[in-house]
Amino acid sequence: MERRQGCLVGMFKLAILDAVFDWLQDRFGFGRGASCTGMGCGVILLILFIILACGIVTGTNWLQLW
Repeated sequence: MERRQGCLVGMFKLAILDAVFDWLQDRFGFGRGASCTGMGCGVILLILFIILACGIVTGTNWLQLW
């Protein structure tokens, strides 16, 4: 039988991911202003956030090979 995470665990993971994402955006991303590094790192962080959030919501383990 396949073990799945509960609703509260998923919500907790999303809350932690959101807090980390906000902190990283303030330090390296769009929060740095209209600089080249802020825009570049902000886009990379946004793509990583979307991938991780989709993995949490769907319960997909991206690191499992089979």
